Amino acid sequence: MRVVGLVILGLLVLVAVWAGAGINAIPTKEEGASAAWAQVLNQYQRRADLVPNLVATVKGAADFEKSTLEAVVQARAKVGTMQIPGDVLTNPEAMRAFEANQGSLTSALSRLMVVVEQYPQLRATESFQTLQAQLEGTENRIAVARRDFIEAVRDYNTELKTFPGLIWKALLYPDRQPMQQLEVEPAKMDVPSVDFGTTGN
Repeated sequence: MRVVGLVILGLLVLVAVWAGAGINAIPTKEEGASAAWAQVLNQYQRRADLVPNLVATVKGAADFEKSTLEAVVQARAKVGTMQIPGDVLTNPEAMRAFEANQGSLTSALSRLMVVVEQYPQLRATESFQTLQAQLEGTENRIAVARRDFIEAVRDYNTELKTFPGLIWKALLYPDRQPMQQLEVEPAKMDVPSVDFGTTGN
C-alpha cells in the first residue's frame, strides 16, 4: 500500500513539474511574437525611408512616367500617415489595413521598377544602382522578418490552443487572444522582378 502511495505521489510530482515548466510559455511566446512584429515594422520603415531618395533620383530622368511616380509617392504617403493601433496583433481589421497599405506600396514600387527598365541611362547611374541595392536588400529583410513573425505567431497561437497551454490560459492568462497572422501579399513583394540591370543595352 505504501509503495502504491509513493508511486502516485511520484507521478503527481512529475506531472506538477512538467506542467509547471510551461507556466511561462504563453507570455514568453507572446513576447517572441511581439519582438518579431517590431522587426517587421522596422524593415517596412526602412523601405519607406528609401522611397523619397528613390523618387528624387528617378524624377531626374527625362520624360519619366509621371503617373508611376505619383503612385509611389501616394502609396508612401499612405504608409507614412497610417496609424497602427496598439491592438493590431489581435485586431483583424487593423492587420488587414496594415497589409493593404504596405501591399499598395509594394505594387507601386514594382511598377516603378518595371518602368525603370526602359531608362538604361538612369539604371547606369551610381546613385540609382546604390538605391536599387538598398531596396533589394530591404525587400529581402522584409521577407525574412515576415517569415519569422508568421512562425512566432503560429507558435504562440498553438500554445493557447494545446495542452497544457490552454489550461494556463484559462487559469492565469484569460485575457490573451490569438494573434492575427500576416497573409501572403496579393502584390507579393516581387523581389525577382526588382532584378536591376546595372548597365544599359
